[in-house]
Amino acid sequence: MPRVPRRPVPPLDRPALERLALRYVERFATTRSRLTDYLRRKIRERGWDGEAADPAAIAERMAELGYIDDRLYGEAKANAMARRGLGARRVAGALHQAGIKGEDAEAIAPGVAERALDSAIAFARRRRIGPFAMEVADRPLREKQIGAMLRAGHAPALARQIVQMAPGDDPANLDQ
Repeated sequence: MPRVPRRPVPPLDRPALERLALRYVERFATTRSRLTDYLRRKIRERGWDGEAADPAAIAERMAELGYIDDRLYGEAKANAMARRGLGARRVAGALHQAGIKGEDAEAIAPGVAERALDSAIAFARRRRIGPFAMEVADRPLREKQIGAMLRAGHAPALARQIVQMAPGDDPANLDQ
């Protein structure tokens, strides 16, 4: 059976790019930066037909219409990461990667700092570290556990305090 050649995809124009943007924001929670990157990638893949494209302006218009809210996205992302037990440095890195900067990042930072202890305890509980372990860890295991907590974005002093706790200790007694 002969293979039918695919018809080439037509290059994008302004209305098609706006439809792509609208479809993207209806399917995914996103930021202005991510939507702009997505639209630029689509222009690279399919080409452009018409006057100069401005993906950043389309992303800004979607934000004005209320389809995108960087601060709400950042807060939701930060809360989800804190529930998973990830620390402030990992959260800040993820928000920066998502394109959340300036006022939005500054508004989210205090909430992340407030949840630092809770997220560290959640991480320790999930990984069975310190007060959630079955038995006291030897020195090499404690060092590995501290390393895991540091990679998760927790402060070194807090990681050491949690790892050095004996199994069954109450993590509410931690001083931060």
